[in-house]
Amino acid sequence: MIIEESFIRFRSLIRDNRSIRRFDPTVRVTPEMLRALIELTRYCASGRNLQPLRYRMVCTPEECAALFPHLLWAGYYKDWGGPSEEERPTAYLVQCLDTRLASDCLCDDGLHLEAITLGARTLGLGSCIIKAFNVAEAAKALHLPEHMKPRYVLALGAAAEQVNLTATDGTPDTDIRYYRTPDGIHNVPKRPLEELIID
Repeated sequence: MIIEESFIRFRSLIRDNRSIRRFDPTVRVTPEMLRALIELTRYCASGRNLQPLRYRMVCTPEECAALFPHLLWAGYYKDWGGPSEEERPTAYLVQCLDTRLASDCLCDDGLHLEAITLGARTLGLGSCIIKAFNVAEAAKALHLPEHMKPRYVLALGAAAEQVNLTATDGTPDTDIRYYRTPDGIHNVPKRPLEELIID
């Protein structure tokens, strides 16, 4: 099989789309960039075509600072409380479900997040999808209307860390926890292709 160049480029983009937890605060993410990323979600498939997801843009230093305390950053790093003040994201997108339209977004949330994070990579940005956060406090900090229920927070900014993919040993009980080496490189174990295919 001959793999087309366009597929190779897409595969490279997918491989490079890693979770970033340390950012360069000197690189600002503009409202225009956030709007461009949100626009990508308009073209995603949507369960029942309801399109019930909405986004709160957070890109001022004041709002970023107000949101940050309500986020949890890396479950496998038990002794790390998240990025230092000099390594925090310069913007966030808070994905919300408009409960006036639906009580469940089916698979839309994941489709949107993949589109946005891939788009961010093409803009030279890194991202981190955050599910572990204080929903009530985040909504309060951002003055969200009651019918907008936060589902995920997406941290955005220029990466200030290196992320490597490593291979697991291919056994079902292999250790898949990400880890940092002493030089600060974030390593993410991935299962081999053959483990993903059912004979």
